[in-house]
This record gives sequence, C-alpha cells and structure tokens, in this order.
Amino acid sequence: MDDDAPRRTVPIKLDVPEQRRGDLHQTKAQFLHCANRTSEWAWRYDDYCITSKSKAEDTLYDDLREETDLTANLVQKGIRRAIQAVTGGVEKLKKGEKTSQPHFDSWSVVYDKRSATFNADHATLSTPNGRVTAEYVLPPVDEREDTPFGQYYESDDWDASSATLQYDEQEGTFFLHVTLKNPDYEVDGTERQEAELPDDHEKNGTVLGVDLNVTGALAVTSTGAFIGSADYLNHKRDQYEQRRGKLQQTGTRSAHLTIKSIGSAFSEWSLDWLHNRVNDLIAEAHNADVDGIIFENLDYIRENIANGSKFQQWAYTKFVELIQYKVESTALFVDFVNPAYTSQRCSHCGFTHEDNRDDKQFACQDCGYEANADYNAAKNIANRYCGYIHRGQKSRGGWATSQLALKSGTLNVNGDYTPTELLG
Repeated sequence: MDDDAPRRTVPIKLDVPEQRRGDLHQTKAQFLHCANRTSEWAWRYDDYCITSKSKAEDTLYDDLREETDLTANLVQKGIRRAIQAVTGGVEKLKKGEKTSQPHFDSWSVVYDKRSATFNADHATLSTPNGRVTAEYVLPPVDEREDTPFGQYYESDDWDASSATLQYDEQEGTFFLHVTLKNPDYEVDGTERQEAELPDDHEKNGTVLGVDLNVTGALAVTSTGAFIGSADYLNHKRDQYEQRRGKLQQTGTRSAHLTIKSIGSAFSEWSLDWLHNRVNDLIAEAHNADVDGIIFENLDYIRENIANGSKFQQWAYTKFVELIQYKVESTALFVDFVNPAYTSQRCSHCGFTHEDNRDDKQFACQDCGYEANADYNAAKNIANRYCGYIHRGQKSRGGWATSQLALKSGTLNVNGDYTPTELLG
C-alpha cells in the first residue's frame, strides 16, 4: 500500500479488562524507555545527530530487547519514534531555530499489524505479558453511519494500518487512535483500480503456515518445504557444551578465556545459521506468492519446551523475531494462531484425535490420510488463520476471504482446491 495514500484517524474507546490494564501501562513504560534511550544516543548536539533508523536499530536493538520485555516490533517502533523526532530537531537546527534533545513522557504506544490486530469489534494488543483483548465501546449499529467509525473503519474502502494507544488519566480510559489508508487513491488525476474479477470471485489473500520444531526440520511449511535441521542445531549446541564442560574441569585461566572465546564464536555461528534459515523461509514465501506467514502463538511455543533447553527456546523466539524484522520493509506480514490440536487434527478431513499422530508420522484414524506430521500441522496452522477470516475477523489488506498455500496450489476454508497452473 502506497505511503502517499490518503489517511484518516479514528479514535476508539476501549473496554480493557481490569486485570489487564497494568499490562498496557507496563507496555507504555517500556516503549517510552526505548524511545528515550534512542533519543539520548542519537542526539549529539556538539557533534552530530544520528538520523538513520537502520544505524539506530543496528546499535540499540539487542540492548533494548535485553532491557525490556517488549516484542521485536514494539522495540523497533520505539527506536523509530525517537529517530523521527531527532530528524525533526535536526531540520529545526538547520533553519537556525532553537531546539533540544527530544524527550518522551506522554502516555502513548505505537502499534501496527505486527503487534496488534484490528477486528470488527475489538483489538488485540501486544504487551510484555502476552496479548490483551480490548472490546470497542461503540454506539448502536444504527447510529454509527455518520461517525468516523462508520464512515471509515467499517468501510471496505479503508484499511487499518497502524494505531496509537493513549490513556486519559482523568477518565481512566484507554483510547486507540487507528490510522486507516485508502488504497484506491488518485495519482496524477487517475484513480487506482483493482484488477477486474469475475462476479463470483472474492478478493482474497494467501497465507503460508509454518510449524516450528525442536527435532527434525526446524521449520516446515504448508507448501511442504522442510527448512533447516533442528537436530543439527542441537548437535552443534551439544558439541559446544561438551567442550565447555571439559574446559571448566581444567579450571585454568587459559581455559576460562577459551570458554569465553568459543562461547562468542558459537553465538555468532548460531545467529548466522538462523539468519540463513530465515532467508530460506522468506524465499519460500515469495516463491509461493503469499501475503502472510503464520506461526503458532509464541507463548505456546515457550510453554511447549519449558522443561527443555533454554537454547531451543531462544532459537525459536529469535527465528520468529528475525522473520518479523526482515519482512517489515516488504509486503509480507507475520501473524499467529492458537495452536491447540494442530498436531492432532487431520488437515484433510478435520478429524482430531491424539492417536492420529505418532512422532513424525500422521495417519488419520477416520479418513486414512497420511503425511509427515509437521507438514500436516503447518497446513492446520494456515487453515486456522483462514478460518478466522472466514468467520468475519478483520483481515490484512481488507480481504473478503483467505486461502492457504499448498505444495501445488491453494485451498480455501470451504475446501475448494485450485491447482498452481490455474493461479496465474
């Protein structure tokens, strides 16, 4: 969607559950910490100010991730808010105007589609303690037509792209100021038109489901791509731990220095390995011509291996963070679904039973469908997201429906299969 598209901002009052209000206040405090730390680093009045977003992120991102419990996207938003303010300050200095280092203390948090979902009657907002679901406080349906919510938010012509969360301290009320864009805007007097579609064809989007694993392939997609080897990653970690253990037994200063050296080398190697696997997954998404990449909820992933290796938890989380970071400048998006029973459900007929899965093999006890268990789970992840859209949840890009990418085509939630050769 073009950055020059017309925009409208719609303020929406939120009904936040009492027990989750503190999570939003915590998010604000950590978000402003990211912005102020960045402003302090970037504002160098006696030398020169840093106005490069990429340079700021390269320098500060890892530290701010350590200092806060925010998601990758919110940390990036905090950095970028500060750099934007610093850039404005530099422009004032060039004009000979007086100004000072930007400081952020007003109650606000910036969200976009990677850290929030904007639904028909509620929003979900990322916090350090998981997502908060907040219902919209709206007038009756028959009274909305002449309100900004009815004119823009509920209109198919406008798409929610981002929002700023604010808090009215006097009323004790949260407000979400949602920014919407209109993709059908005029360029040089000519209105942009969607490609004409048959009357019975709905505008839709396609998503790639991804199942992450502790053993076998690190990531398996709904198109049948097996990306990376979790077993190999774990093997390299075990090799490092074994060598570190032997050096610790030695107990010499030289051994201690060697431990630090090999630890640093392994950290660099593992991060580089994950970067390469991320590139493989993004390439698969582009090859499949999808709009979004769908994972299981990260909270579940952490719980699923809570008793396992901290390294595995880190690898899972870092892999998804890198995906989110790398797609931010592209048309792709990342989203998450509830993972309940995705490993036990048959992606072919929908029958769910714990006996369907035996380690890496899936064999439906009802219809007889057989497949790799992780591939079956990846299809279920994508199909569940499509189901959300089918049931009326507000989609990315204003889709009417959604479909999942398969090995040789697409499948919508109604079970209608389209071969690859007919997609072009």
